[in-house]
Amino acid sequence: MSAGTSNASLHTVLCDLLGCRYPIVQTAMGWVADARLVAASGNAGAFGFLAGATIPPGEVEREILRVRALSERPFGINFHMFQPNADEVIEMAIRHRLRAVSYGRGPDAKMVGRLKAAGIVCMPTVGAAKHAAKAVEMGADVVTVQGGEGGGHTGGTPTTLLLPQVLDSVSVPVVAAGGFFDGRGLAAALAYGAAGVAMGTRFLMSAESPVPAQTLERYVKVRDPGQIRVSLAIDGLPQRMIDNRLLLELEKAGPWRRTWLALAAARKWQARTGMRGTQMLATAWRAMREQDYSAAQTLMAANAPVLIQRAMVEGCPDEGVLPSGQAAAAIGAIESCEQIVAGMAVQAQARLAVLAALAGTGLAAAA
Repeated sequence: MSAGTSNASLHTVLCDLLGCRYPIVQTAMGWVADARLVAASGNAGAFGFLAGATIPPGEVEREILRVRALSERPFGINFHMFQPNADEVIEMAIRHRLRAVSYGRGPDAKMVGRLKAAGIVCMPTVGAAKHAAKAVEMGADVVTVQGGEGGGHTGGTPTTLLLPQVLDSVSVPVVAAGGFFDGRGLAAALAYGAAGVAMGTRFLMSAESPVPAQTLERYVKVRDPGQIRVSLAIDGLPQRMIDNRLLLELEKAGPWRRTWLALAAARKWQARTGMRGTQMLATAWRAMREQDYSAAQTLMAANAPVLIQRAMVEGCPDEGVLPSGQAAAAIGAIESCEQIVAGMAVQAQARLAVLAALAGTGLAAAA
């Protein structure tokens, strides 16, 4: 197969680039992808990304060393250029020779070149074919493409349509994300031509996830994908979440109520990050200029991390928001990373073997 699989192996070019056993990536979910989860996913044979975007300034190196103490497997870290400690994350990634970095559309070609020169795999996440092409033009080694089924900030194009568009538009390996949770999905992605899959919700719902039990219970109970929907109410950008009381209240709130909530969130975020007022304004200006955010979206930008923290860290699922891919509705149990990855590998190999047999039968009939 074009992705480099055989009946006996799931080894693809992604495994060579990232140093993992299986072409499965654990994404850098804010507040969730901590050292323990990254180490567990890596030890299970996947590749984990540390959530650098939500690590407080001054603590990035400590979190990297925590992963190293728990696992000898390679791992990566994510960042956003407009976060207050983006430079710290980049410096630590280079100093500690992490295997890969993930990011959005923030870094320019010079920054990507600096990371590549340090031997770090640059692996941005995009939601459109044009963004994938632009990322490769700036030097990306791999592109993760997330379809609309994915959790958190997401686009409107399903993975089944977006993935082939991106595969046709770039020449680097492509990782499929959005709606993947089992071995059947992995086999399907490889059949499309992807080099592997990336999953957030599946690893969020794992035994090693730091998400409090009362919040995790809300994910397990969801059975209707329609309850995991996209809303603009949090920060003015499309974001897929599980329905809850707060989300409904925000959607019904008037502009003054939303403005008050946004300012309160900004103050909390400023206190957590230690940013000065001038830094907050500079960051907001960069978001408007470089990310094409509107004034309203920029004002609301702090809502998401603060409200996610309330649910994911403090364990108050009705007082925060619950980012989730639609795959949560198909996941009925909390399993260890080892069980998740091993189960996916067995199931994917079985499905690929069936496809190989079908192809062999077809070739024999044609002959």
